[in-house]
Amino acid sequence: MYAYLKGSFAHKTPSSVIVDVHGVGYEVNISLNTYSSIEHKSEGLLFVHLLVREDAQLLYGFAEAKEKEIFLGLISVSGIGAGTARLILSYMKPDEIVAAITRGDAKSLERIRGIGKKTAERAVLELKDKLGKVMPDTGLEPLKDAGSTLKQDALSALQSLGINRSQAEQAIQKIATQEPDIALEQLIKKALKAL
Repeated sequence: MYAYLKGSFAHKTPSSVIVDVHGVGYEVNISLNTYSSIEHKSEGLLFVHLLVREDAQLLYGFAEAKEKEIFLGLISVSGIGAGTARLILSYMKPDEIVAAITRGDAKSLERIRGIGKKTAERAVLELKDKLGKVMPDTGLEPLKDAGSTLKQDALSALQSLGINRSQAEQAIQKIATQEPDIALEQLIKKALKAL
């Protein structure tokens, strides 16, 4: 229903902020990650998600769109509610969450209070591919910054075949480094073999 709120931050705490939008104050629940981004700002934009429950309508706000996407992914997992998702985003930065999930590292999530072994494993299983598309953690320079249409075309082809983005990027980067003058078709074939 709401995509974002833009206005002045009338009151801030580490867990919530009141956003004044043209004289209407919206109480928005936030993570510590978002709080650290807006702590010294008097106004700004928060990406929001409206959660409608039987007893309440709650707004959750995020300083970055990718943090909102991670939140939405987390609450789609059985056993993780909005409060727990916000807690995860307070304990770990969005990059760290994506890295842990795409690596299959359930132990990192288990360290967070309220996340048990089964819930952590379920989150990794259900979100691994979804979050890999949101923000791949390859440890390499993202292909979009490499300025190469060859690599982009190869990545698109591999993703259309159902290959995880982070795995595809790693394979493409490795082969393109070894063979800088490779043709697109050969790059795709060799990347498929490398996976």
